[in-house]
Amino acid sequence: MHTAAGVEACLPIRSDMDLVWVRQHVRQAAGLLGFSLVEQTKVVTAASELARNTLVHGGGGQLETAAVTSGRGRGLRLTFADEGPGIPDLDRALSDGYTSGGGLGMGLGGARRLVHEFAVDSTPGVGTKVTVISWASVPRPREEY
Repeated sequence: MHTAAGVEACLPIRSDMDLVWVRQHVRQAAGLLGFSLVEQTKVVTAASELARNTLVHGGGGQLETAAVTSGRGRGLRLTFADEGPGIPDLDRALSDGYTSGGGLGMGLGGARRLVHEFAVDSTPGVGTKVTVISWASVPRPREEY
């Protein structure tokens, strides 16, 4: 079992370059926790969407990463926080096709589908915190024939 070394971090999200660091760190952390390549790609894609939302809509913020364990095994918790304008209509923001930035509108809803657990705490005028958890699949034992 891997330790939290190399997984736990607090990264600023203030520029496009920070988005690159977020993606690289999340991929490395997921790899250290035993995520398959497909699982790594899913969590990195979700992190990329959420980090971009933090920068573009929240005016910047931070990402905190942590290793978590449960009956499901090893997981990676990502918490994106900003002190931006908040999300006035969360249900609408989570629906496919909704966009406030001229994009495809797949950010929050798409990120939610790519992870196992998804929670949003947003207060208009105060900010937004999005916490997601992805779990590494447990390799199945080889069957003897």
